[in-house]
Amino acid sequence: MRFPLFLISTLLLVNVVQASGDSWQALFNGKDLTGWDTEMMRKPDPTWDVPGLKRDANGVYLEPMGKNNDPLHVFSVIDLDGQPTIHVSGQGFGVMMTTATFTNIHLRLEVKWGKRKWSDKLHQPYDSGLLYFCHSEAGAVFGTWPRCLEFQINQKEFGDLYALGSQVTVPARQDGNVWRYDPAGTPTLFVDKPPIGMHCAHLEDLEKPEGEWNTLDLIIFNGNSIHVVNGKVVMRLYNAQQLDGAAPALTSGKICLQTEGGECYFRNVEIEPITEIPAEYAEPKK
Repeated sequence: MRFPLFLISTLLLVNVVQASGDSWQALFNGKDLTGWDTEMMRKPDPTWDVPGLKRDANGVYLEPMGKNNDPLHVFSVIDLDGQPTIHVSGQGFGVMMTTATFTNIHLRLEVKWGKRKWSDKLHQPYDSGLLYFCHSEAGAVFGTWPRCLEFQINQKEFGDLYALGSQVTVPARQDGNVWRYDPAGTPTLFVDKPPIGMHCAHLEDLEKPEGEWNTLDLIIFNGNSIHVVNGKVVMRLYNAQQLDGAAPALTSGKICLQTEGGECYFRNVEIEPITEIPAEYAEPKK
């Protein structure tokens, strides 16, 4: 018997939800990158051999790899530690972006560092990122990233904020040369202009030793968000807004994982729709 395509799709979705035993839904199917687009908007290093990409007479690349063109296999699926895993080689700067848009979700994933670094990141900390509220194509910010908020994934900076082409308010205090999240701090607007800027540092460093898996949770609810590293809240953000368009409130968007010069791995990437902040991450009552 042949079943209609829509019925097969429905059955597959039901099986995924039933297999999880709850309302969690996988964003990574464990086999390939279905549901994601790759976007590499910065021109490759001239020392790299990128098949099919044009160069000038001096060997400089004339164009980026662009959308869904990944001849270097920057983003791929492998088996690691006995589980299907997204391998991000770190070669180049770009993102893998969900094709779907999300509103009011709890996102969870695991991440750990690899061994390789590339180009101008050779002597810098390993770097990646979880981008959310993405509301443009890649390349809109610094010619590389989409407009979004970033849950930073960087050695010693897990959970930091970067407001990329967006703005958001965070309770913060000045800590030397940086602004740092402080639950008792002053509500501070972070946006890419003086005197504050786009970067807010996390409350405390909870990254595990190199080689171990870190669990990151991101709560998105009604334009607010919470960054959680290995089970502990390291930042609360409020009233996200876009800087372009007629409706400034930023309550939904796509999700991205970055490649930013350092090799890393992601696994167990999943989301759960929510109608309120999960109790374990709710703001303490004053």
